[in-house]
Amino acid sequence: MTNNQNQPGEFDAVLGGEAPPPVQGAVLGGIEGVKRRLASFLVKARIDAVNEALKYGNAGLDLVIAALNDESSLVQRSAYLLLRERTELQVQQAVKAYKSWRLPERLEWYTDDRVSKFANKKVEDFDPAIGIIDPMSIAYAVRCEKWEEDGEVFREKLNILTQHRNASKIQALVIGIWDGYGDYDSSVVVNALVEAKDKLKNLKAIFIGDIEYSEYMISTIEQSDISPLLKAYHQLEIIQIRGGHGLQFSQLKHENLKGIIIESGALKRQTIAQICALDLPALQHLELWLGGSRYGGNSSIDDLMPIISGELFPTLSYLGLRNGEYSDYIARSIVNMPAIKFINILDLAMGTLSDEGAKALLNCSDVNKLDILNVTENFLSAAMIERLSQLDCQLIYGQQGKEGYGYNYIDGRYCSIAE
Repeated sequence: MTNNQNQPGEFDAVLGGEAPPPVQGAVLGGIEGVKRRLASFLVKARIDAVNEALKYGNAGLDLVIAALNDESSLVQRSAYLLLRERTELQVQQAVKAYKSWRLPERLEWYTDDRVSKFANKKVEDFDPAIGIIDPMSIAYAVRCEKWEEDGEVFREKLNILTQHRNASKIQALVIGIWDGYGDYDSSVVVNALVEAKDKLKNLKAIFIGDIEYSEYMISTIEQSDISPLLKAYHQLEIIQIRGGHGLQFSQLKHENLKGIIIESGALKRQTIAQICALDLPALQHLELWLGGSRYGGNSSIDDLMPIISGELFPTLSYLGLRNGEYSDYIARSIVNMPAIKFINILDLAMGTLSDEGAKALLNCSDVNKLDILNVTENFLSAAMIERLSQLDCQLIYGQQGKEGYGYNYIDGRYCSIAE
């Protein structure tokens, strides 16, 4: 247990080797049958084998430990959930070495400046005079200035980037202002990126809306239907959006998307429902900023129930329900729902969590199995922070607000980002 704000270890996606050849013939019983099914190309067969392996003593235990490196995140998660409560030294070492998919930058202190890191890469503005020199380590940003005339300026800037000889090697792209007068929503960005898909063949992470407060308030950023991007970029792993106004998702399946981040001051329940309707078998990081009711955020705990039920996204490792006006309800609900049993990180930062809501976390044994609990920028007392610090997980608590009264206050508290 760590009572400080140290951030988690380096982002590390668990990689597996090549899939073994399909199993032929009859399935054997016993430990040999488990081994054969672990060699199957069928993910379900491998999961069933992992769940059976512990019946066969140390030999089966070794197979479950080895499954932490399976090429399927579903198999990895099945093995991890079986192992994380065991006390054997070799198991504890294996679980400690296992790193679920993480974005440590998301646990750092939020500012409304332009981002300096995205997808664990340093963000730099694309400069045509310099070109694309390090597409593996740099997330290149394409931004317009407020005084530039219209969406065509953005198209021209993106076109210059995609004409560069190293454009096909870019892995992460950050989009800032696309229109200086508010006449365009982000569909001008979405359409331009869809048209450029053959030139950005390795693009795995997209951030649309890196717009700081001095340029536009988060509630005035005009978004659009993001689904054409997901359809065009099958290899995409992270989609990050700032601004919830006009944001939509059409129903679809995406095999490789691992992270959805929505930074909003007023997230609509309709948008949450659309996210819940997506078929995302690889999703490991879901971060929703719920926002304030005074600016149009109309969600409730009922809208989040499909997520915290644990049924929609079976590989979820990080769950962020941030910037909410009903954080106490979230805390009281999640401790009684299946999701708390398999996520590694619970992030309730920037909300209205009070001592009353935090008591539910203290009384939940599954919270002790988390790697990280983030309650930064809520309304917790020093005494409650001290009590939470006794949990067997890393606590990130940062600065806490004080209850008061005013336009944005709900029961004496307010979420961090709304207008």
